[in-house]
Amino acid sequence: MTLGVFALLCMSCFLPWSYHADVDKYFTGFFSEKNIYGKPAKMLLSLGSITVVCAFIHLLWLKRLALLASGLTVAYAIKNFLLFGSCYLGYCPEKEIGLYLMLISSLLLFAMAFFPEGYDKKKQAE
Repeated sequence: MTLGVFALLCMSCFLPWSYHADVDKYFTGFFSEKNIYGKPAKMLLSLGSITVVCAFIHLLWLKRLALLASGLTVAYAIKNFLLFGSCYLGYCPEKEIGLYLMLISSLLLFAMAFFPEGYDKKKQAE
């Protein structure tokens, strides 16, 4: 399940996030006009991959690292949602499906890191 959500996050980074009619271009996680918004998908995918790797290893401190990385992913996703969808100079860009998928998939990654599937010491003793 975690890999599926991470795949959704990867896919959303390549989909259009917003359409800016003033420059007639679609912005994605890897492209913005003159790189004015940077490439936020690099950070999202690196934090998301840390979360996924930590989810498969059954160590307590890695579960906590996954929680930290996914929390930073959600915070960065909210920042990018506000940045790419906000108005500037009296012009409001159209929000596209990739922006919503990016936000939803980062929230799902956080929920999965918040409720990890770990092993129980009582079950292991039996």
